[in-house]
Amino acid sequence: QLVESGGGLVQPGGSLRLSCVASGFTLRYYTIGWFRQAPGKEREGVSCISSSERSTYYADSVKGRFTISRDNAKNTVYLQMNSLKPEDTAVYYCAAAQRIYYSCSGPREYNYWGQGTQVTVSS
Repeated sequence: QLVESGGGLVQPGGSLRLSCVASGFTLRYYTIGWFRQAPGKEREGVSCISSSERSTYYADSVKGRFTISRDNAKNTVYLQMNSLKPEDTAVYYCAAAQRIYYSCSGPREYNYWGQGTQVTVSS
């Protein structure tokens, strides 16, 4: 089971840190991805990090503003989001993949999903 937290309402230019905690399995062996879905839009891959931490991915829309990291001792992956914009408003999900076959930004690569946390960027 994956559980996200840290979402909320923030003004444009503000920051939030999302957390993804696993229970029942060890995150260190999985690639972890963060996705988001806004109303009426498809689920979008935002960022992902390999199990070795050697490889990370960021969507162009968040490069330079978001940072993904993992703390294996806490079985947790984080998404630090800075300089937030209204277009970042969405439900954010974390997901875990045992193996990536094509691209870690693709939702179909993932075996486990959290329930999502709402991020709203508005003044």
